[in-house]
Amino acid sequence: MHTLEQLLSQLNSFFWNGPMLVLLLATHLYFTFHLKIIQKRLPDALRLSIGLPPRHHSSSASSAQTKADAHPHKTISKDNSTSARTAPSSFMALTTTLAATLGTGNIIGVSSAIAVGGPGALFWCFLTGLFGMATTYAECYLGIRYRRKLPDGSFAGGPMYALEHGLHNKKLAGLYAAATIFAAYGIGCSTQGRAFVDAAASLGLSRIPTGILLSLLVGLVILGGAARIHRFCMRLVPAMGGIFIFCCVLILFRNLPYLPNAVSLMLRSALSPKAITAGSLSGCLMNALRYGIARGLFTNEAGLGSAAIAAADADHPEPSAQALVSMTATFWDTIVMCSLTGFAILTTALASPEALNGHSMNDLTHAAFLRLSANGPDLLNLCLMAFAFATLIGWSYFGEKATHYLTGTRGILLYKIVYLIMIFLGSVLSMSFIWELTDFANLCMALPNLFALFALRKTIPPPK
Repeated sequence: MHTLEQLLSQLNSFFWNGPMLVLLLATHLYFTFHLKIIQKRLPDALRLSIGLPPRHHSSSASSAQTKADAHPHKTISKDNSTSARTAPSSFMALTTTLAATLGTGNIIGVSSAIAVGGPGALFWCFLTGLFGMATTYAECYLGIRYRRKLPDGSFAGGPMYALEHGLHNKKLAGLYAAATIFAAYGIGCSTQGRAFVDAAASLGLSRIPTGILLSLLVGLVILGGAARIHRFCMRLVPAMGGIFIFCCVLILFRNLPYLPNAVSLMLRSALSPKAITAGSLSGCLMNALRYGIARGLFTNEAGLGSAAIAAADADHPEPSAQALVSMTATFWDTIVMCSLTGFAILTTALASPEALNGHSMNDLTHAAFLRLSANGPDLLNLCLMAFAFATLIGWSYFGEKATHYLTGTRGILLYKIVYLIMIFLGSVLSMSFIWELTDFANLCMALPNLFALFALRKTIPPPK
């Protein structure tokens, strides 16, 4: 086991410390321009996500878009039976994606990126989210274009279906689905279970009973099927996200005089000639790039294809419109949540540097929440627990869809049982091997997904 862990560590270090970051960033930039700077459609995407028409909506444009998107649905199964369950709305699909991506990376990941990469890491994290929206749109469009209708009337889609039905490559499709299951057991399960229990332990709760209770609570949701998962995410995600955003805004309000200096510090650290030429480890350009981009990609998952799995299940008839809605997940996750966390930390560092004394690199956010009150860190721990719980629910759905692709309905119950066991094991056992396996599974997800994106890029039109 130790030898395997070392091998995985070497592979992950090679790919994730350089080649994969460059490849993912290049993908973000390519699709930004291929889709004619789709980020300018963000206001329309936000309106669509809450059920409003685009600002420049017209019946002729809608008709033209429907015709443009009609062809992809010819690939859907001819099963015209009445749906046994109501397909989730666009907003439900969005909140399921956000449940999986809004995790501890938005809090601990940003904190560690700033601590190791300097304030400039926040700038590069922001840009990763900005350009990553284009990749999210592209992978969600393909996920919907090549989705299939299931006997119960629901849909199944995502990169595995694009690989099989778009590129006719079942081996890569199977690899992607298997990697998604392993990633669900890792990043979506064991690591989040540990984060939940660690936060609970900070509040004085015992680890083993907490791990058992967490597994039972997650089981109550995921054993109810996809419909219950979507409904739960629709209620939890806006509430927990709103509370965290409100707390960060309060911190920034208290630190308001220091906000301009925080922005200046971030930009100087990221872009100044001194940062570019400096050879020091702390705050130099390459360190800021490495940790800012890495944490941004870790939190929003643009390029992994996971968002496309949820997007394909939505009831929206137009792939481009649903892809726009799903694109906003990257906006909320990285541009809003990570930026607010980062500026809460930077302004606190300027307002009261002594508040950061004695805090490890993963605890900078705790120091920032002390600006709220002496009980601020307890509130942050509750937010961490909510984020981790949401990720457990969201990633269980991704793994369930991947299991269905490989085994049909017969393997889903076993998958869920193992998932619940892994939550408990992750909450009490050493995580070093799990992290290495998770990073490797993410690599096995990203490579086939990126291959499909570029191979099918000509079939991805910008929205009308």
